Amino acid sequence: MRSIDRIADQYVEDVIALSPLTATSMGVPGHDHEIDDLSPAGLEAEAALTRKAIADLEAAEPVDERERVAKDAILERLRLQMERHEAGDTYLSLNVLASPVHSVRQIFDLMPKDGEEAAKNIAARLEAVPTAFEQYTETLRAEAAAGRVAAERQVLEVATHCDNWNGAKGIETDFWANLVNGVTVDGEPVKTGPLRIALSDGATRARYAATKFALFLREELAPQAPKNDAVGRDRYSRASRYFIGSAIDLEETYAWGWQELARIEADMRATCERIKPGASIEEVVAFLDQDPDENMTDKAVFRDWMQDLADSTIADLADKHFDIPEQIRAIDCKIAPTEDGAIYYTGPSEDFSRPGAMWWSVPEGQKLFGKWREKSTVYHEGVPGHHLQVGQTMARIELLNRFQRQLMWCSGHGEGWALYSERLMDELGYYDEDPAGRLGMLDAQAFRAARVVVDIGLHCEFAIPEDNPFGWRAGETWDGAKMFEFMRAHTRTIEDDMLHFEVNRYLGWAGQAPSYKVGERLWMQAREDYKARKGADFSLKQFHSDSLNLGSMGLAPFAEALGRL
Repeated sequence: MRSIDRIADQYVEDVIALSPLTATSMGVPGHDHEIDDLSPAGLEAEAALTRKAIADLEAAEPVDERERVAKDAILERLRLQMERHEAGDTYLSLNVLASPVHSVRQIFDLMPKDGEEAAKNIAARLEAVPTAFEQYTETLRAEAAAGRVAAERQVLEVATHCDNWNGAKGIETDFWANLVNGVTVDGEPVKTGPLRIALSDGATRARYAATKFALFLREELAPQAPKNDAVGRDRYSRASRYFIGSAIDLEETYAWGWQELARIEADMRATCERIKPGASIEEVVAFLDQDPDENMTDKAVFRDWMQDLADSTIADLADKHFDIPEQIRAIDCKIAPTEDGAIYYTGPSEDFSRPGAMWWSVPEGQKLFGKWREKSTVYHEGVPGHHLQVGQTMARIELLNRFQRQLMWCSGHGEGWALYSERLMDELGYYDEDPAGRLGMLDAQAFRAARVVVDIGLHCEFAIPEDNPFGWRAGETWDGAKMFEFMRAHTRTIEDDMLHFEVNRYLGWAGQAPSYKVGERLWMQAREDYKARKGADFSLKQFHSDSLNLGSMGLAPFAEALGRL
């Protein structure tokens, strides 16, 4: 009888059959030896699958409110996905964080590393890397022939990432070698025999494939790539709607970003008075960076601190402010096996045998790890942030179909919730006795507000306002150098190596970075609307439960669904 759920669940099965990387991410066995078809034909097969799902859903009638929410949410995601595909935005996938080659590299992080079957799967998937990279090369060539090439900066930066995976910074950073050296059978490293030969051969072929792909990027694609980083208003508008899940007024949001940044920095100055009266923000940051109680120089020790904070936060929040399912009361904090500069979360497997994890790809130059700087990061990636949101969604089998639990993701909803969570922890008093940690949280908020300004400003080619609250470069136009200058001036807790990565990410992943702060803004508005409707019956815990139980979705259908509760 539940036709919406049936269509959604079938779509998941079809996606798994077409995308082994998705299967591994979900923890679905049987596909760990394969890689997706990244060729134009492979992308068209995905598009055909999506078109069919859209048609089936449009023809189906929901049987209740639960299915109505699911239908609206899934159609919003799939229609936007197809709109971008048909507009020729595929070439924008070549960027420093979310490109298909990054997905191929990162999938090995999620694979089991012990046992004969695991070893065979890793060897087979390594063997498949060259074909995958060749297919993606074919796709980029087809895009280039149609006049669509990512900006030169992204082309060259992705080539550098390939170099780094191959050990350009030293043999100890060779990802492929470290991967096969970490494979074990019955807890013992695989050093000899047919399995070792297969693993070593696979690593060699993957390394060569990355070298060949980097050469293609530098010698063939880069000469065709535009120097201008901006994608333009039309492509940016599509990307913004996709990442936020709601159409926003770009001019109004750009102006709001400037004012929001000024508001946050005023709060930062007031917080600095609690730490070192009379000192500037920069002076307080320097003071905290010299405090041995606030800092570590060993990334392994820092990882352990993050793990302890994540664990204690889950224990403290469970059953008090949130309904945290038992399956997700564990999380792993990990240092990633690369030095790309990203911080990211990966969800648990479908059966929860693999826990969710927060990963930090620490840049080579980073030597200082400040607790005051990263307390809010743990809340963002862990609980009540991504780990709670993703994990709770996956656990609600009785409320959400498999598509909603496993494949539905909207950055504005997800990242907006995670940024809301950072701010919520301040509301709940978790920084009352920790002004240094609160300063770090506010700096993270300022960082996200500054991203709204630079991302919209550069890609839509808006002028820097004459009356901007900082009196900075009034009337000038944005470029990559000004973007870094502005971010550096308004970001105190991120070192230069990480900030360079971040700026390159904004330049190559248009529309995604503002989804954090804009998403938080829409989450706060949704809470206020919910509170006004409930009146004296308002419960913050119930708001969180009702909201998260709807699952991930675009923020426009989210507001509509929440408004009916």
